[in-house]
Amino acid sequence: MKRYYFVFCKEDLLLEQTADGNYTIPLGEEPPTEVKPWTHQMTITPMDDGTEVIAYRVDDVPAIVREEAYEMCPLRQSYYKLPRQLYLKAGKCQELLYWDQNTRFCGVCGSPMRMDTIISKKCTECGKEIWPQLATAVIVLIHRGDEVLLVRAKNFKRDFYGLVAGFVETGETLEEAVARETLEETGITITNIRYFGSQPWPYPCGLMVGFNADYVSGEIHLQKSEIAKGGWFRRDNLPNIPEKLSIARMLLDAWTGDLL
Repeated sequence: MKRYYFVFCKEDLLLEQTADGNYTIPLGEEPPTEVKPWTHQMTITPMDDGTEVIAYRVDDVPAIVREEAYEMCPLRQSYYKLPRQLYLKAGKCQELLYWDQNTRFCGVCGSPMRMDTIISKKCTECGKEIWPQLATAVIVLIHRGDEVLLVRAKNFKRDFYGLVAGFVETGETLEEAVARETLEETGITITNIRYFGSQPWPYPCGLMVGFNADYVSGEIHLQKSEIAKGGWFRRDNLPNIPEKLSIARMLLDAWTGDLL
């Protein structure tokens, strides 16, 4: 039986180039690389057509990459090479491998954990069960007339502007998190918070929930520990903005009519 094999080396994913120049994930009856006896090959939920999925990590770039049809590609960049369904599955595989690597021992008694189902583990000693956990974050496009608020976070590696965003805290709703993060990061208040959509964000294990909101009051006072720059922008004077793969860009594209 043929399976998709999602093979990761650090943050890079093994891709196979097809005869027509496109890319896919290796599909076969056996793993495309050497597998060590101790390598944990994780069984992932199948593709929509029922094709089985296996994910595992290798310590070094596999020898198969020397062949012309294969390459290692950062997960983010694979968005531009893989069909959407395979990119999304690659993200899930990356998240589960990250979870597997960081949950080898029980947080209660310290004993080894073992897989109990394809999506859960159980402690070999005390029986504690665990499941993968998501870090939920909100992101918001704030409107003021024909302008929107864009910010440049200090942790951005490239020079572009994004949207106000932050993690949801215990005990608050998504909408409360949007209002709190906006006030904390920019000093302004907002209203009419409305859901836009959500996106898995496997860097390493997030869920981004997007919103639109309307400006109410306040001058921009940036949270210096988090935000480097910020301001109001119209459609005709936008700075560099996020890549197409992000929900931040989806929100901006919906606002501009996808003309960027």
